[in-house]
Amino acid sequence: MKRPGLKKASKRVSCSKRYKIQKKVREHNKKLRKDAKKKGVGKKVKKDIGVPNKAPFKEDILREAEQRRSKLEEEKEKKKLAKQQERAQKRKKENAAGRDADPKAKKARKELPSQEDLVKQMVKQSDPRNSKKHLCSELNKVIDASDVIVEILDARDPLGCRCPQLEEAVLKREGNKKLLFLLNKIDLVPKENVEKWLQCLQLEFPVVAFKASTQLQDKTVQEKKARFATLNGVVDQTKGVACYGSSSLLQLLGDYANATGREGSLKVGLVGFPNVGKSSLINSLKGLRACNAGVQRGITRCFQDVHISKNVKMIDSPGIVAAQSNPKAAMALRSLQVEDKQETVLEAVRTLLKQCNKQQVMLQYNVPDFRNSLEFLSFFAKKRGFLQKGGVPNTELAASTFLNDWTGAKLSYHCKAPEKPCLPPYLSEDIVREMQNGWDLDKLRKGNEETLRSVKFPNQASSIVLLSKGPTAGVLSDVIEDKPAPEPTEEDMEGSCENQEAGGVKEVSEEVTAETDEPQIKTPVTNKQAKVRLQVPVPVNIDLSSVHTDDTYDFNTDFK
Repeated sequence: MKRPGLKKASKRVSCSKRYKIQKKVREHNKKLRKDAKKKGVGKKVKKDIGVPNKAPFKEDILREAEQRRSKLEEEKEKKKLAKQQERAQKRKKENAAGRDADPKAKKARKELPSQEDLVKQMVKQSDPRNSKKHLCSELNKVIDASDVIVEILDARDPLGCRCPQLEEAVLKREGNKKLLFLLNKIDLVPKENVEKWLQCLQLEFPVVAFKASTQLQDKTVQEKKARFATLNGVVDQTKGVACYGSSSLLQLLGDYANATGREGSLKVGLVGFPNVGKSSLINSLKGLRACNAGVQRGITRCFQDVHISKNVKMIDSPGIVAAQSNPKAAMALRSLQVEDKQETVLEAVRTLLKQCNKQQVMLQYNVPDFRNSLEFLSFFAKKRGFLQKGGVPNTELAASTFLNDWTGAKLSYHCKAPEKPCLPPYLSEDIVREMQNGWDLDKLRKGNEETLRSVKFPNQASSIVLLSKGPTAGVLSDVIEDKPAPEPTEEDMEGSCENQEAGGVKEVSEEVTAETDEPQIKTPVTNKQAKVRLQVPVPVNIDLSSVHTDDTYDFNTDFK
């Protein structure tokens, strides 16, 4: 019973109750001993006293006992080996039966998708917003509804993010539309490279240097963080939260809207390839997560209007659909082939590694020397801890992480700007002068200089050099047909033969004279002989992605 004023009750019991418990314990232990005696568990094993010293022939008896013991051990070992051989034969029969079966059916059984994956795939295919026709129509709607088109370029590869078809379509549209360049992700490129690209691109259209914020939350989270910031007196200026170039861009657009004297707000359309930062730009200017953005490519599927200020409204658009005729490196970075399951992640990583310096990749990811992309992904998976059952490296997860680093705002790489830039064929000096008219270029230049002073740039040695493949062709028409590349016509052949060097034509004429056995007479090469196409290069398919080998290291696809 618990007494008042005590925290715990007393453990004291009466003597009769204690004696009763002790009696019950004794009876229980007695019963256990009796049961053990019946089963023979409690009997002690008698110790072998051995052979007495006085026993006759003691040595012979010990020798016979030793021989009997060794014989028993040998029989035990023989039985063990027989069991092992029987298991090995059984395993061989099972492997032989598996080889005789259809390997394609066995592989299909292994790669059979789960029910959840099938449901997701069916939903994705049934959604009309995932079609290329829908993406092209939405992009055309944004171009038609906008007064100013801002083409967003990734500062790591500005030339590869340009779409000549888009720029030409904007110039041909009615309504005196203006075209701007916005160089995003400048914090991932060395400062010297950014300055060269700004000088190069300013020769065609006005360029704005920008660094978007990548860690914006919704409005409630923003308000909560603001309350804590005011209490602590700390302003968050980390790399992901900070945004640079927003004041310069808003001032440029506001001045242009006031100068044109529009009644309503200025409509600014943001266009570009997937993952260049269109939605992140709107979120940075708005100051909160107004548009859905992430590392995954192709999140935006339809246009969205967002009011930035009183006289500026921005329109978010889906990414430009890349044409199938582009090089593989451009398709790996700009297209949605990996997301649409048209290309594997391993093939995309193999293509990207061929465009980079091997030593720079080793230093960036801190991996040892590798021979091919598969070995690199194995080292990368072990470095990041992407291991499967049994310690096997998960190369699929490593490849997707590697690709996300290149397409997202994480990895630092850059492409060299051209030393002698020239205008594309669809641009002229008059068009450039017309596009630059109406903008306050002096304010824009000062704003870019202020942005470059504020941003912390990476070192030139810590950035990977990527070989750019030039502008990426895009598809803007609603009807998309995946046609193969057209074969060269006879006119193209004649043009290519006429543009050949004099040495090449001389070789053809010498071969003709040698066949006629008249070296002193040189027959001229006419147009009919040019149609023979002696020196036209024959396209050879050197794609090794379809080659499958059982060996871990395929020396045909070594890294170069």
